[in-house]
Formats: sequence, C-alpha cells, structure tokens
Amino acid sequence: MIARLRGTYRGMRLGTRLALGLGALSLVVFAVVGTAMTTYMRDYLSAQLDTQLAQAQIAQSRSIADHGTLSGKKYYSWFYAVYDVTAGRPELRRPEDPVDLPEDVDDFTALASAQTAAHTELLRTEHLEGAGTYRLRACEVEPGVVLVSAAPMGEIQDTVGQLITVQVVTFALALLALVVFGRRMLRRGLKPLSDMASTAHGIASHDLTESAARLPLRADGRDGGPEVDELRTAFNTMLEHIDDSLAVRAEAEQRLRRFVADASHELRTPLMSVRGYADLFQYAAANAPAERDRHLARLRAEAARMGVLLDDLLLLARLDAAEVDTPLRLEDTDLTDLVGQAAEAFRAGHPGHPLTVSAGPGPVRVRTDPLRIRQVLDNLLTNAAVHTPAGTRVSVEVRAVPGAAEVRVADTGPGIPPEDRARVFDRFYRVDKARSRDRGGSGLGLAVARSLVHAHGGRIEVTGAPGATVFTVRLPVREAAPAGP
Repeated sequence: MIARLRGTYRGMRLGTRLALGLGALSLVVFAVVGTAMTTYMRDYLSAQLDTQLAQAQIAQSRSIADHGTLSGKKYYSWFYAVYDVTAGRPELRRPEDPVDLPEDVDDFTALASAQTAAHTELLRTEHLEGAGTYRLRACEVEPGVVLVSAAPMGEIQDTVGQLITVQVVTFALALLALVVFGRRMLRRGLKPLSDMASTAHGIASHDLTESAARLPLRADGRDGGPEVDELRTAFNTMLEHIDDSLAVRAEAEQRLRRFVADASHELRTPLMSVRGYADLFQYAAANAPAERDRHLARLRAEAARMGVLLDDLLLLARLDAAEVDTPLRLEDTDLTDLVGQAAEAFRAGHPGHPLTVSAGPGPVRVRTDPLRIRQVLDNLLTNAAVHTPAGTRVSVEVRAVPGAAEVRVADTGPGIPPEDRARVFDRFYRVDKARSRDRGGSGLGLAVARSLVHAHGGRIEVTGAPGATVFTVRLPVREAAPAGP
C-alpha cells in the first residue's frame, strides 16, 4: 500500500506535488495554531470559573459564619456541602435543600478531608455521577468548618467544543482554498518550465539525422522570476550550441562528400590516362621505338601527377592529425633567404611573369620548417603564375612586424571575385570552374599552404580587388633553440 502511494505521488506533476506539500505544511500549522487557541481558551475560561468560585465562597463563608446558612448566596446548578471537622474527620451537615448535594458526595468529602490536612484552599475537577463534570473548591469558613462548592463546567466544554468546530470548518475551507488556488498559482509559475519541456519534446521529435538539420525551437517568455530566466537562458544557450554543432556537422559532411567526389574525379582522370596509354603502349610495343617511348613518357607523367596529388592529400591528412604525428621539423630559419630561393625557382620556371622581391636590410629570423615554408611560397607563387595571363607582374615582400614576420605575395592579374575569396583555401576548389586541370592544377595548393601555415601557428589571408590579388602569410616569431655545446 505504501509503495503504491509512493508510486502515485512520484507520478504526479510537480505543481500538484508542491500544492499537496503546501497543503500538508498548512495542515500542520493549522493544527498547532488550533491546539494553542483551544488550550488557551479552555485555561482562560477555567481561570474565570475558579475566580467566580472563590468570590462566591467569600460571600457564602460570611453568611455561614454570621447566620449558619447559605440563604440567598446560591447559584443555579451549583452544589454546596458544609462539613464540620472533628479530630481531622469531616462530617457533612444536613443540607438546607436536597438539591444542594449531588447523588454521590464522596468527591466532596475527599476534598474536604484533603483541605483539612493542607490548611489551604484546594481546587479539583471531578466527574460527578449523574451530573457531569464539575469544578470543586474547598475553603475553611472558620476553624472546624469547611465549605465545598462545585460549579458545572458544561458551558466551558460547550464553548470549547464550538470553538473547535469553528476552527475545523474554517481551517478546512482555508486549506481547500489554499490547495486549489495554490495549485493554479503554481501551475502559472511553472508554465515556463512546461514550455521548456514542450520545446525539448519538439526537439526530440525533430529529425537530427538530416544533413541540413537545424533546431528552430527556442524557449521564449519572460515569466517565472530570475531563477527561471537563468534556466531559460542556459536552455537556449544549450540549444544554440547544439544548433551550431549540427551546422558544423552538416557543413563538414557536405565538405566531406564534396571532397570525396572531387578526389575521386581528380584521381579518375590520371588513372584513365594511365589505362589508355597502357593500352596504346601494349598495341604499339611492336612498332617504332619512338612511338613506344612517347607513350611511356606520358605514362610516367600521369603517374607523377597522381603521385603529387596523393602526396598532397597525405600531407593534409597528417596536418589534420598534427597532435598525433606532426610533419614539421622546426629550426632557426632566415625567411628572407627562403623567399630568395623561391624567387629564383619562380623566375626559372615562369620567365613570362616579371617578379619583384622586396626585403629589409637584415635577415628575418623565424623558427619554422624551411622545407614546408618553401612549399608554401612555391604554391603561392605558382598560383599567381597559373591564374594570371603572361606578362602579369608578381611581387614578394618580406618584413618584420611586432611579434611576427610577414610575407606578401601580390599580382596584378584579374583578381578573385569577392564571393570566391572565402573558399579559395578549400580543397579542390577552383575559381574558374571551366579551367583545365593541366593549367589549373588539382586545387590543393592553397589548401596545403593554409594547413602548413596554421601548423606553424600562423595565419594566411587573401585580399584584393579587380586588377590586384594579395596573399599575406603571417608567422609568429619564436625564440631560437639554444645552441648545443
């Protein structure tokens, strides 16, 4: 039974449980207050009756002492007994009126005997047979004479009973009103929590497996007080975080699909070329040696192109997992010297693009992997040559700035459209979608450059306008490693 009640209580809503708890607490308070009021009223009325008994006995004692009777000093429904005490034993006098004594006077006699021994006024509450509950008081009228008076307590009991009835009815109505209206107030106060629960259920029913899944639901409202506002803010912040995570996941999945499709397409082209030239080589193997050598050279070229593509993909994968296996070998490097080497290689490979190099009077020392930074410079310079027409001027500037070293690679070509600048560093992304792969490359050069710069703790950005494109590489200046002994 107790377990069933506990289960029922746990299944109730929070507002109902709070209302019931408030009602139980109020019931305890009402019981304590009612008991205190009833006790105080009973004691007050009893004290008034004791005072009335004492005042009546004063007048009755004078009448007995002066006239030997209680004539004219009696109260309706009271009892009176006069005892003559001889040798410590009280003897009941003959009553003036038979109704002055109850059917059983044993309690009167016992109180008179106790008063004789105590020599002071005594008070007791006794239940008299056939009469009800009475308040008895014994006092000494004169030496050897004791008066015992008894006043009924029925009116006090009736008054106390009526008071208890009024309290029970009043407290019951107040308790009922408290539970009913308290439940409504609690329901209104807990409505923001119910709204958040509804929002959570709505999110639970939302399909989050879709790539473009978003969470359009939020907990609104301003009711509930500071605590509910704090909870609502935390709830909405959590939803924003989940929404952002879903957006990042959707974007990552989309980029992954695009990457797989682009990688498959990029690898498919040289593989198909290798397969085609292999077939031609097989059929031309018995023909002239010059034709065979030409097909073999194309096979090697396509294999080399596919190898470069795979090397770039492997490097990007290693840079993505740099915390596990970093591909960098850092050493103290003069960035000006690296730029000079890259410039010489560029002039030799792209004589149709005039190159200008600007550097300070002294070396720019940074702690980098010189091979990887040289690869970044080569990629940026090659990108400037490949995506601009012949005769386009290219410039490289090296300078030291507070806490970092900068390399700026600029060209005066057609520029990059603003809508493409944010994606030029994406893998396999090309600004000119119709550009041939023989001229446009695989689309990994800038992605590799950005990953290598980030691996060094730096950043790379692109700016420009029609007729100018500028790539800026910023590398942090680290202290050189201490020389060995």
